[in-house]
Amino acid sequence: MFSSLRVRNYRLFAGGALLSNTGTWMQRIAQDWLVLVLTDNNPVALGIAAALQFLPTLMLSLWAGVLADRMDKRKLLIGLQTGMALSAVVLGVLDVTGVVQVWHVYVLCFVLGAFSAVEVPVRQSFVVEIVGRGQLTNAVALNSTNFNLARIVGPAIAGVLITLIGTGWLFLANAVLTGAVVAGLLLMRVGDLHPSPRVAARRGQLMEGLRYVRGRADILTVMVLVFFVSTFGMTFFVSLAIAAANVFHQDASGYGLLSTTLAVGTLAGALLAARRSSRGRPRTRLLLGSALLFGVLQVVLGLLPTYGMFAIGLIPVGLALMTFMTAANSTVQLAAAPEMRGRVMGLYMLVFVGGNPLGAPMTGWLADQFGGRSPFIVGGAVAALAAIACGLLLLRRGGVRVSPANWSRLRVLRRERRARVR
Repeated sequence: MFSSLRVRNYRLFAGGALLSNTGTWMQRIAQDWLVLVLTDNNPVALGIAAALQFLPTLMLSLWAGVLADRMDKRKLLIGLQTGMALSAVVLGVLDVTGVVQVWHVYVLCFVLGAFSAVEVPVRQSFVVEIVGRGQLTNAVALNSTNFNLARIVGPAIAGVLITLIGTGWLFLANAVLTGAVVAGLLLMRVGDLHPSPRVAARRGQLMEGLRYVRGRADILTVMVLVFFVSTFGMTFFVSLAIAAANVFHQDASGYGLLSTTLAVGTLAGALLAARRSSRGRPRTRLLLGSALLFGVLQVVLGLLPTYGMFAIGLIPVGLALMTFMTAANSTVQLAAAPEMRGRVMGLYMLVFVGGNPLGAPMTGWLADQFGGRSPFIVGGAVAALAAIACGLLLLRRGGVRVSPANWSRLRVLRRERRARVR
């Protein structure tokens, strides 16, 4: 389950990421709550803030993939992480000094989003250079475990500290914790890396990457499914705050608890994915089934009547979601040619995050017009339908196969069931 941690460079990478991810989740909770405070619990304002943070992904993710194929990924990550830390410092100082306004948050959401839009594809494509292809699936799963462990700790800490000291100091704490990633990158043994072949700079490399994905029906179908699930289903950064404040009338600690219970489920899903990684590349049936299950569970979640039931219901939702996301990420990375991996992951992150400028305001609008439960019901239904449509498409193209043995076994079970009824 933890085989990637035998690699020294990956231990440095994972250790720094754990601290940084904890700070990121503290900032995310504090930022959402600050927007609600500044706008008198306006869900549309929260959706705008989230959209601005993810809007740069639409403009920069593809170019980030080109940079990842051309440049030294480790050095590029050091510069990007430093920029993200400085953005947190500026927001923290504005908040602590009491001069922060909602437009300040909007601007810094966009700036932070610009750094993140470049950093994420580079980091995703750098993992295989740290551990090699043989450990990639395990490393992707452990990265998800790391991320979601921080997602449990970060919101829990944030929910308490917001009440005690306010939101501003959490932004400053995130800036300090981001330094752990930079330290880990600096301490890596460069000679132990498995660098992908760098592509010499030339015109047309962006379009070359797009044509490559268009010609790979397996990769393209996964990306289409990821787009619908992430855009319409994964709107928790907006919908959970709305549910906590407007549906269940909770304070910041209640919002933090919802984020934590969701993270318990995603952490469990990531650990299961790490356990399954010894079996090799994830199967397409796992990818489609987990997406369908996530959508159905989210619809059920939106119908749960009490805060306690809703919080518990987030656990299986998170488990199904992380199973799907880990399978999708590993499938795309292992299917892509090494010299194309940066550009493929740039496109992957575009479809994964780039739909949020649409999904976040839509979530706020749905909550404002039809109540705080509607984003869960609508988003879950879209995710489930997308899984069914992509499954039928792959079945038609031969990407999903049902073995004759399974069909014969199904016929036997049907005969036995009819016999029992008679």
